[in-house]
Amino acid sequence: MDRGGCQMNGGGGGGGFDSSGPDNSGMITLEDLESFSEDQLSDSGNGSLEERDTMEEEEESGRLLQYWQDVARGHQVEVAQEMAEPIQQLTTNNQGHSSREHIQFTLLARKEKCGELLYEKRNYKKGHWACITMREDTYEQSICYGFMKIMRYICQQNSLEDYLGMTLPIVTVVRTDENRSVISHDVTVAYFLPAEHQAQPPQPNDNDITIEIWPATTVYSRPFTGPTNEVTIVHQINAMAEHLDLPGECINDSFIVAGYTNPAHNNRQNEIWFLERC
Repeated sequence: MDRGGCQMNGGGGGGGFDSSGPDNSGMITLEDLESFSEDQLSDSGNGSLEERDTMEEEEESGRLLQYWQDVARGHQVEVAQEMAEPIQQLTTNNQGHSSREHIQFTLLARKEKCGELLYEKRNYKKGHWACITMREDTYEQSICYGFMKIMRYICQQNSLEDYLGMTLPIVTVVRTDENRSVISHDVTVAYFLPAEHQAQPPQPNDNDITIEIWPATTVYSRPFTGPTNEVTIVHQINAMAEHLDLPGECINDSFIVAGYTNPAHNNRQNEIWFLERC
């Protein structure tokens, strides 16, 4: 695995790859866990609610881990036994959307055509991000393994030994050739520190994760739905380039995919971000 910088202005990228990979999203998020907790855990026994509430922690942890492992196999990813505790913590602490903090931004402009949003121009303030750059056999594997490492950091594997809280979106920095046709296997997964931890970011126990200050950044953001794989990302990047028509004003070989909802969902909510040159 290679590590590298993950600031919003991108950085270097590795070599290309065959874009005919599997059509899946690769990242497992807490919506997968919530669907399991709400739909499947409720049917896990015929006892009373009180009896289910007193289910042994080890048994519940095993059920959640098994669910993640089943989901991950579809993405050619293995979920290790050590993920059982962080998975359970995310499930316990995120039984609803109100506990998630959305990254704040200032809207600078909007462009629409015939009622369709083409893009928004936004400014994001300087802030601390936990990030990791992975290089696996496929783009999807890089995202998934990177996210699981970030998840362990969120769930107590940090200097506070405490659950830090979830923020949205989880972003991935993708790097391409100058023609925007080939994506590098080096993928950066990044998590914005919640407001209460911005002044003094907890340090990760995992040396592969770095805490970096990303500078204030202006982005051009366009929403899209569906899976995020090599083919769809290349398509969205080139579609956004046509709408922007701003040659030279944006970085042309580094982009951000922002994910807000379950990537396994047919109507997953995502955004593609173009980064304005400093």
